[in-house]
Amino acid sequence: MGKLKHHRFDCSPGCPVEATVSLIGGKWKSVLLWHLFSDGTLRFSELRRRVPNVTQRTMTNQLRELEEDGLVHREVYPQVPPKVEYSLTDLGRGLGPVLVALKTWGEINLDLFGKPVVRNATAPAAE
Repeated sequence: MGKLKHHRFDCSPGCPVEATVSLIGGKWKSVLLWHLFSDGTLRFSELRRRVPNVTQRTMTNQLRELEEDGLVHREVYPQVPPKVEYSLTDLGRGLGPVLVALKTWGEINLDLFGKPVVRNATAPAAE
């Protein structure tokens, strides 16, 4: 299941945003990146404990895509039982300020979601 890649960089001003969102988009990629950013190198099972709502298959696929995109490094140690560790690449660590900004925005605004929208009484309702 491949995803579309950006092949041209001479597009509209929003193109870099679209390209970045396509790399970190998806329900779990940003969360996985956050844990690797804040906690450092983690084994698969450690990541799984930090993100308990993701299925093993989905997490595996998301990590593979992040690895293919050069954001995550996967280190396999030749031992029994197998040991696999995940860490951010330099490119992935470059997303640190973006991840911190997402976390900060969420901390400030999370309580606004799931509540009824309060409309200005003088403003006409949208139809």
